[in-house]
Amino acid sequence: MDGEAGELALGPEKRRSLLAMLLLRRNRAVSVAQLTEAMWVDEPPANARSVVQSHVSRIRTLLAEACADQDGVLLATEGDAYVLRVPDGLLDVDRFEQLVALARSRQPSAEAVDALHRALGLWRGPALTGTVASQMLEAWAQTLEESRLAAVEALACHYQTLGEHASAAELLRGEAVAHPMRETLVASLMLALFRAGRQSDALDWYHRTRHVLSEKLGVDPGQVLSGAYECILRGEETPAEPAEPAGVPRPAAEQGGRPRDSAPDLLPRAPRGFYGRTTELGALDRAAAHAQDGAICLVTGPAGVGKTALVLHWAHQHADRFPDGQLFADLGSFSDRPDREVGEVLTEFLLALGVLPQDLPGSVSAGSALFRRLTHGRRVLVVLDNVRESDQVRMLLPGGTDSVTLVASRNRLVGLVVSDLASPVPLAALPPEEATALLARVLGAARVAAEPQAAREVATLCDGLPLALRIAAAKIASDPRRGIGAMAEQLGHAHRRLAQLSAEEISVAAALRLSVEQLPPPAAALFRLLGQHPGPRVDRYAAAALCGTHPDDAAHALDQLAATHLVTETDDDWFSLHDLVRLYAQGLSDEAAPEAFDRLADHYLHVALAAAAAAEPGGQPCCAPPADSYRPPLVTGFADPDAALAWFAGERETLAALVARAAPERAWRLALLQWPLVLRQVRDGWVPVLDLALRAAVEVGDEDAESRVRALLGWVLTTERRFPEALVCLAPAPELGARSGSLVGEAIARVNLAVVQTALGDADGAGAGLSRALELALADGHPHTVTLAIQHLARHLLDTGHPEDALRRALYGLEVATPGVSAARRVLLHTTCGEALLALGRPAEAGDCLRTALAEAEVVGHDESTAEVLQVLARAADEAGQEREAAGYRRRAELITSV
Repeated sequence: MDGEAGELALGPEKRRSLLAMLLLRRNRAVSVAQLTEAMWVDEPPANARSVVQSHVSRIRTLLAEACADQDGVLLATEGDAYVLRVPDGLLDVDRFEQLVALARSRQPSAEAVDALHRALGLWRGPALTGTVASQMLEAWAQTLEESRLAAVEALACHYQTLGEHASAAELLRGEAVAHPMRETLVASLMLALFRAGRQSDALDWYHRTRHVLSEKLGVDPGQVLSGAYECILRGEETPAEPAEPAGVPRPAAEQGGRPRDSAPDLLPRAPRGFYGRTTELGALDRAAAHAQDGAICLVTGPAGVGKTALVLHWAHQHADRFPDGQLFADLGSFSDRPDREVGEVLTEFLLALGVLPQDLPGSVSAGSALFRRLTHGRRVLVVLDNVRESDQVRMLLPGGTDSVTLVASRNRLVGLVVSDLASPVPLAALPPEEATALLARVLGAARVAAEPQAAREVATLCDGLPLALRIAAAKIASDPRRGIGAMAEQLGHAHRRLAQLSAEEISVAAALRLSVEQLPPPAAALFRLLGQHPGPRVDRYAAAALCGTHPDDAAHALDQLAATHLVTETDDDWFSLHDLVRLYAQGLSDEAAPEAFDRLADHYLHVALAAAAAAEPGGQPCCAPPADSYRPPLVTGFADPDAALAWFAGERETLAALVARAAPERAWRLALLQWPLVLRQVRDGWVPVLDLALRAAVEVGDEDAESRVRALLGWVLTTERRFPEALVCLAPAPELGARSGSLVGEAIARVNLAVVQTALGDADGAGAGLSRALELALADGHPHTVTLAIQHLARHLLDTGHPEDALRRALYGLEVATPGVSAARRVLLHTTCGEALLALGRPAEAGDCLRTALAEAEVVGHDESTAEVLQVLARAADEAGQEREAAGYRRRAELITSV
């Protein structure tokens, strides 16, 4: 946003992507699900909603600081969606569309040219630069770029109508360089150059483009480009209808084969009960719309996701667009039978096109060349299912520019995208609504409506895979006594789920087996061990720990698993497994599994140590790894505290599962090392995992470990206002810390115990405990613990009516706080100073202190602390008679707490 406030510092690309999505759909509600789809390339993480909410909060703050409301810009919440209200005409894209519409309403004139000039002048580079390359935003970017190119071509057309051919050529030249295979653009440039008296340059552009098309795509120029070329050769102003391309074989009827008007149709029957996939069908429509380039549409996805059904449904829907025939071949790459030979498929295609058996070529390359010649200039649809490698496709591509090829594969076939410009159409599991609707398609809407909750549960337990859903629905339909709820109950038993999803020779497990059997040995070995990983995502470092190998080798194996859709790459080199795939991996026996799990737990211990050190620079580690632990060759690094905290948050589910399964000497460490995140999200349900950690610490008999875990668990119980439980938990902790000889452990335990004592009315006991804690911290000399004790002692003095002593202690705490001391701790000390100054009747000084606290809180990114400081600032402003400022602080606090 530009204005008097200058350009907004939007920050990371996900925040830019969120704002871009809100702007693209301005004045309309955008759901959290839509924002999530725009912000992540593949599967979003488990905490995606929290990430979205955090970025929305930050954007609101930025808009407030820029006084965007004065321009009528407001980011509002509507249920589970957000609306960015923007007045019409405020955005460049609005002005662009208005100017293009103005030019369209005028005959070619200086006014129309000026409007288009101004419209194109609004562009400052490619659309949506700096955003996530998600499918949704990429589609928007392509749409915007098409609008820009259309405006460029319209301006060139106006120039030529007005006789300004040199201006048209100058305008088009740069775009033709940037888009060398956009034949309409090059054709316009050629005609502009020709009409400007530069015939040789025009012909040079034709030959240059023909060469690019041949080298990159293996195709000849289309009708538009060929027509412009022939027009120039004849010296005509307007292109004539292009002649039939040379080199096309005689029609089959002339060869004694099938008549030309009897087009082959090798498509299997259309899939029954097909439902949904609107987005993917639209993607196929858009990709096939470029048939002038000989479109190749590549549908990829995991086993059982419905690739074959999608391509056959689209093929039958659009069969009338291909009057010269529809060809189909199942190459059998993911089945128990051998792959079909490409030569065998070519023979089938050539015979279908009318070639007589005695005229069939003797080699695959000759057959492929004949197939291209026969299809050149015709509109043929080729559907290739179960493809393993790109080379299989290349030999079966039709010739010319008017045909379309649909390819379905479990592999990504990146080579086909690179060399042949295939348009990828990734196929993911069905969303819950479409999965439930597919059940209704098979079972009947009335039956699903009678058990809606059970139907949703079945859809979830089937991972949204159409194959699994159809098997479950078939079993329900085949047994009148079996209800949807009964199937949901059976699928709910994880160890029996895959067995339930089997019907005769068709099963989810069999489909997955065929994918795994074709993996290279290192990738297959990793897949068998991935069942030991208890969390929702894995990176190359964790994968390396499972295999006991180097992260680079693990990364290569993960890429191979992702290429076959056995794992899904989510974001920033993280990978996840769908539940059914995970269950299948867990069922694969591997003698190395117990040792792999121990390595995995030790890997997370070392990374958690690094993350805790990065989250609180200069702090002492709360524990060390066991002496016999596995040490990974490389450990994830963290650039700053935010990165470390993000790792803790993203791996919280995994760490909790490891605490539950790991040996006691590892379990308590894995729980305790999460303390930086616990302190920042203290009310977020940490009691169960800390209970497990306490049991583990007691079991191993480590008094320092027990003291530290009790201190952290007691603090969590205190914040949840479970004071009697907190007192029982914390009471033994100081003595345990003292017996273990840990001054820091005893000091922290006494601080946390004092907080509970205060809450239960024992102010004297709390004060004595905090004074003792400060003595211990000073004796140890660790600044983090010293400032912790000072901060709590200052707060205690303030709460017990001693603001002068509280101010003195808080100022001392700020004085001894080294640069490595937590910024969050300094925020609390500054806030205590401000509140003490308020209590002493010095609101102006309090305001200065609190504004410092606010600045640090916003840097830390701790919304709760920021909101608390804003509320105290509002009180200070009230006491200073600054009603407007007080209202502003309260409004900002409400914005933060409302997200």
